[in-house]
Amino acid sequence: MNELLIPVVVGLAALAASTLAAVAGFGGAAIMLPILVWAFGVRDAVPILTVAQLIGNLSRVWFNKGELSMPVVRWFALGAVPAATIGGIVFATAPAGALVRLLGVFLLLIVAYRHTPWGKRASIRLKGFLLLGGVSAAISALVGTVGPFMAPFFLAYGLVKGAYIGTEALATVVMHVTKLAVYGRYALLGVHTILVGLAIGAVMILGSYLGKRTLKRVPERLFPYIVEAVLIAAGLLFIVQGS
Repeated sequence: MNELLIPVVVGLAALAASTLAAVAGFGGAAIMLPILVWAFGVRDAVPILTVAQLIGNLSRVWFNKGELSMPVVRWFALGAVPAATIGGIVFATAPAGALVRLLGVFLLLIVAYRHTPWGKRASIRLKGFLLLGGVSAAISALVGTVGPFMAPFFLAYGLVKGAYIGTEALATVVMHVTKLAVYGRYALLGVHTILVGLAIGAVMILGSYLGKRTLKRVPERLFPYIVEAVLIAAGLLFIVQGS
């Protein structure tokens, strides 16, 4: 029963997560990560999610390719590549229990951050994406999800709709490619991990397409609350599980 239940639950979660991310610009990984930890454990969940997110983000880049802000991506990458390398090494060598607790605390902090003055009124200039890239990549390498932290800054820079979705996705691709290189170096990226990630990524392409089609029709104010509910529930669960 479990052998059938796991792929069904993971597949449905991937479709819902990628559709949400294509509309709101973040939150897909936040929904997927608790499901993947439940199905595969934290040590495999983050590399699997990284492979899947790479494909999902590439699809969002493709669907919004005419609206990308390449200067933002370049400055973000300058900070993201070295930080993702260091964060990936720490992830590969840290105890699994500590990673689960860290993930739980981080998810709860993300919800709190989004309701602070900084989270509501974030501001950033072009060169500020270097620091944002470094901080975001380090967090992403350790806990697998960082979209809710990054989103306010991309929006504050003035990117909207397709430009925001595509640019944030391409910046995220830079992080994921770097992380995968490190995970591969530490034998965290086996054939099974890649195949599962590719399967989830294929479902995410469909979700990205559905999200792009509904981007203009769905009230976007609803989605942050859905994401926050998932973050709170998953954060509390991970803190308890990691103890």
